[in-house]
Amino acid sequence: MKNIYTWAAKPAKRTLTVGDLKAAKGKRKFTQVTANSVEEAEAAEKAGFDMIISNAKNVIPVREGSKNLFLTAALVLNEFVTTEDIMRGAFKALENGADAVMTPRSMDIVEMLAKEDVPVMGHLGLVPRKSTWIGGLRAVGKTADEAYELFQKFKRLEDAGAFSAECEVIPENVMGEISKRTDIVTVSLGSGKNADVMYLFMEDICGDIENPPRHSKAYGNLLRLRNEIKLERVKALKAFKKDSMNGKFPGKKQSSNLEKKQFEEFLDQLD
Repeated sequence: MKNIYTWAAKPAKRTLTVGDLKAAKGKRKFTQVTANSVEEAEAAEKAGFDMIISNAKNVIPVREGSKNLFLTAALVLNEFVTTEDIMRGAFKALENGADAVMTPRSMDIVEMLAKEDVPVMGHLGLVPRKSTWIGGLRAVGKTADEAYELFQKFKRLEDAGAFSAECEVIPENVMGEISKRTDIVTVSLGSGKNADVMYLFMEDICGDIENPPRHSKAYGNLLRLRNEIKLERVKALKAFKKDSMNGKFPGKKQSSNLEKKQFEEFLDQLD
């Protein structure tokens, strides 16, 4: 556990720092999962994850659930639009307890943040919100030319000052070669095992999604449990309505009566 000061100048302890991640590149693997609530962050820490990533607007509850894990705050494209939005959002997330921010924006935006010593994670490969530019949702780097162009983007991201990158749906062998040739800490989301960090969404790992992406793997079945809860809720409501209509509810356990003598006196007073 490392002692740090947060961007709010408060002492804190972290399992990892940016310095640790950079020093460990190519030497050991880490794990990352999304967390956007107290409960999810708590679960990630109890499960022994190294890193969590949340929406920048959820940092406070996430940090409440996990005091010590390395937390990245995602500056979502349509929520942080202008450069002022981005800068304010980044500093607010860091003030609230994040250790880094993630942005899928341009190299200029990354450079703007990095110049202020903000630890920045970029986003390369498939960026779903920008998928129209590549013809839809697909792997990026499927040809030699496209793979080399992707490598050049990694080097530009490195030059812009990013310390890390979310690497989404890149062929495994391409990811491996790029990761060896960049100082950036590579975070694999559907990009195989040759990156520095293995990353999946909480709902993918826990089996809490109807149509999971091909690169995910469910290790639980929360969706089944949620569906069972829905069925049990309707079942309970129907039973309550039925008993209410036929006089079975409320029963003796759910009701009380005035003692006989007191009740008679009450009736006399009514008359």
